[in-house]
Amino acid sequence: MRRSIPLALAGGLLSLALACLLSLMVGARTVSPATVLEALGAYDSSLADHVVIHSRLLRTVAGVAVGAALAVAGAAMQGMTRNPLADPGILGINAGATTAVVLGVYLVDASEVAQFMVLALAGAALGTVAVYSVASLGRDGATPVKLALAGAALTAGLASITNALVMLDDASLDRLRFWQVGTLGARSLADIAGVGALMVAGAIVILLATGVLNALALGDDAAVGLGVKVGRVRVLLGVAIILLCGAAVALAGPIGFLGLVVPHAARLLVGGDYRRIVPLCLLGGPVLLLLADTVGRVIAPPAEVQVGVMTALVGVPVFLVLLRSRRQVGL
Repeated sequence: MRRSIPLALAGGLLSLALACLLSLMVGARTVSPATVLEALGAYDSSLADHVVIHSRLLRTVAGVAVGAALAVAGAAMQGMTRNPLADPGILGINAGATTAVVLGVYLVDASEVAQFMVLALAGAALGTVAVYSVASLGRDGATPVKLALAGAALTAGLASITNALVMLDDASLDRLRFWQVGTLGARSLADIAGVGALMVAGAIVILLATGVLNALALGDDAAVGLGVKVGRVRVLLGVAIILLCGAAVALAGPIGFLGLVVPHAARLLVGGDYRRIVPLCLLGGPVLLLLADTVGRVIAPPAEVQVGVMTALVGVPVFLVLLRSRRQVGL
């Protein structure tokens, strides 16, 4: 049963608050909700619990930013391409950004998030252009199936290059091992603020273009009939998606399937109107990512399972269900 947008947003806000609280509470050292609130209200560096909570705070803030960016990017990609399988990880955008970062580390010893951001944005842009160019070949243009196949092929090829580079120089690329599978740890407030500005810019563009996404979802001919300049709009939305995905990869590494799962969950709740889907993705993306990160901390103690692995465990079954549904894929 589809819910009204105010009710869905209220539920999303409540879920986000609970996910943030769990992210601050749960880990190798579990603390009570009262201690969390106390630490946020008055930080005391002499108390071990307060130190633990504040170390998790940056991880939680990063999770909110990355989750929102990837979910909104996924929703925009699905509307722009009319492809229900569209996702930054599936269509090669994350793979392009990841390979560019690894090349930067290997060739010029890049190590700062600002350097990662430049490399990731360039890689995401090149990956996007490559996938869309290959999928556009042929008489029928960039169909949903061709986009998914081109993205899968590019992702596989770039993953081979990335793995080869990591094997060539273990010493200089050792710090990329956890980042490469997606992680929210080891980030400073300055790092988050730096990439956050790009995320905000990309999200604002997509939020303002939700009406256009509704038109594009009807097909190019219908969109042109409604007065949409399809080429210009696709370029603008593409830039916004690249900003969101490149910034997210620079901050947390390649995290897949979030942009696939969250928009579909939002669509089940509020229908197919992107004016409702995108705002809900802003809340649902962080909720899923924070919960995956929290579960990953405690599922295999004393080690942690990286959040990119956890989101894949959720996303792969959803992807297979969608792939088997001829009606949803449009075959």
